[in-house]
Amino acid sequence: MSILKNTFYTVLILISAFQVYGQQNSATLPDFSEPKQIEGYKLVWNDEFNRTSKPDSNFWRHEVGFKRNHELQWYQPENAICKNGVLTITALREKVKNTKYEANSTDWRLNRKEGNYTSSSINTRGLKSWKYGRFEVRARIDSTKGSWPAIWTLGDKGPWPANGEIDIMEFYIKNQKQSILANAAHLGTHREAKWNSKVISLSYFLAKDPKWLEKFHVWRMDWDEKAIKIYLDDELLNDIDITNTKNPDGFNPFHQEHYFLLNLAIGGENGGDPTLSKFPITYEVDYVRVYQKN
Repeated sequence: MSILKNTFYTVLILISAFQVYGQQNSATLPDFSEPKQIEGYKLVWNDEFNRTSKPDSNFWRHEVGFKRNHELQWYQPENAICKNGVLTITALREKVKNTKYEANSTDWRLNRKEGNYTSSSINTRGLKSWKYGRFEVRARIDSTKGSWPAIWTLGDKGPWPANGEIDIMEFYIKNQKQSILANAAHLGTHREAKWNSKVISLSYFLAKDPKWLEKFHVWRMDWDEKAIKIYLDDELLNDIDITNTKNPDGFNPFHQEHYFLLNLAIGGENGGDPTLSKFPITYEVDYVRVYQKN
């Protein structure tokens, strides 16, 4: 009996070990399962990136050139590719001519003759937008210095920041620490961007799981007429009251439709100096899913 009992417990231990290994291993791989059903919600749009090509042009547009925050990268479509169930945005250290170059311009986007880095930024502007719902993005980020990946939305109407910005995820250096951010911004009284920000040091997540950066994680936004709640792997990061987030003209940008943006910036005002960093830097997105209440 003792031999049988010992064998039984050994089998249980092995099963448990394989289950743990399977869970850990699956976290590093794309999720090819069907989007889950959520009680009270309906899946209204999703992109699983299960194609071998550029992102679907029915859903996504590309930004081209230098765009914002004095970032170093030149955005171009070539750096975004779908393969093996994942959208991979790759940042490269490479020379690229600024096709919009104007020698006498005072605009930094135009007076740079060339760039030293390339990357991609895609968005659903004019193609897909939503007002309220549950938004889920499964992604894996790269912590190399200079890396600034983001999952965010902008309102359809109005110039920034009057149109409203929601950062479901940003990763960059804040207070001299690599950090995960969950933010929202609208137009303040003095025509500035008024932010509601939550900053969590990357070290907080690494303390819980030293292999955190090797894995995909699920960023989620639950958005209704009262609040924007941003989660990471079901942990609430920021709870933003939007009942009175009005611009000076009375318009509330979080009560309008927003569109998605996915991008990997390099350097600039927050990304850090990538001069000594090893390239390529990658940002992988497994899926984007939008649910709305029935």
